[in-house]
Amino acid sequence: MKKLVVSMLSGQSNSKDARIRIAKRIVKELHAGSVVNLGVGIPSLIQNYLKPDSHVYLQSENGLLGMGPTPPKDEIDMNLISASKHPISLGIGSSLFSSADSFAMIRGGHIDIAVMGALQISEKGEIANWAVPGKDILGVGGAMDLVASAKKIIIAITHITKDQTPKIVQKLTYPSSGIRAANLIVTEKALFEVKDNTLLLKEIAEDSSLQEIKQLTEAHFIISEDLQTMKID
Repeated sequence: MKKLVVSMLSGQSNSKDARIRIAKRIVKELHAGSVVNLGVGIPSLIQNYLKPDSHVYLQSENGLLGMGPTPPKDEIDMNLISASKHPISLGIGSSLFSSADSFAMIRGGHIDIAVMGALQISEKGEIANWAVPGKDILGVGGAMDLVASAKKIIIAITHITKDQTPKIVQKLTYPSSGIRAANLIVTEKALFEVKDNTLLLKEIAEDSSLQEIKQLTEAHFIISEDLQTMKID
């Protein structure tokens, strides 16, 4: 896999700002009445940017439906945590249940949208998000169950790694999470739709450019005839 020599301007954005931008853009894909599983990493920021009246029901694989935003510091209860082990609040009408029931919910096809992080994603939308070759495996978690069972999969990732390596690649070099492809890929720089095993570039961030996207993306992609500027507010 290639590594890129890029300037700070064209490389990875400020990490915190990039993650927030991704989370805010994905919020626009979550519709009232949907049950949405939030994975570890960037997805765990999303509950902080949903409107209170969004009627989006957030599910956490550790046994919760109706997850609310991060509470103020003086209200944190570490008995209430997300799959990322971050403190959360309970929304009105929320339910707590066992991890076994949570996975039954996932495997039974009751998750409308799974928002997941990834280590790599291929140009066909294949996901790698559970193991790095040569490193200890801490646990698969719900990655494979969600890839197999969620009705729609949105991948939330920074466009490149800290060492400037593209995450959107031609072929996976990390272990696959399953044969099912993602539907959308959202980075701080672009939004891709996976359509017929092909990446379709649909949006570019205001502070990026097509030239930069080509430079920072190893995978082949086609450009939408209706290419838009990414809006997050």
